Amino acid sequence: MERTLVLLKPDCVQRRLMGQMITRFENKGLHIIALKMLRITPELARQHYAEHVEKPFYPGLEAFITSAPVVAMVAEGPEVVRVVREMLGATSGRQAVAGTIRGDYSSSRQLNLVHASDGPDAARREIRLYFSETEIHPFPLALQPWLQAADE
Repeated sequence: MERTLVLLKPDCVQRRLMGQMITRFENKGLHIIALKMLRITPELARQHYAEHVEKPFYPGLEAFITSAPVVAMVAEGPEVVRVVREMLGATSGRQAVAGTIRGDYSSSRQLNLVHASDGPDAARREIRLYFSETEIHPFPLALQPWLQAADE
């Protein structure tokens, strides 16, 4: 099993799309093992986007991500990092194909609703930024045998 961080960004929260996004992940069969609403501080934004802090677009990114609450969650499942990123679609909603979250709900590059870790190492680092171990609650999923074959 793999884990990934998913953030429902301020535009998602403001547009009241949180439930629809969570439903899409659950309908896919992903296991949500942590979930909370929070306000990202400038300090947390700098930690999360450390590789972008010195880039010219960073001030706008920080202003956006700190502008309203976000919903942070940890999703778990086989190949979940890849699965979630494919569900999101291209970064720009104008380029994302229909059927993806961004293709269905976004027409902007910057206001693209959802962040997801881009690899297993990033997922581990990002999960630690947003959740303590006591906030993550893995549990056996009763319907697991109906989501994947036992030998997968």
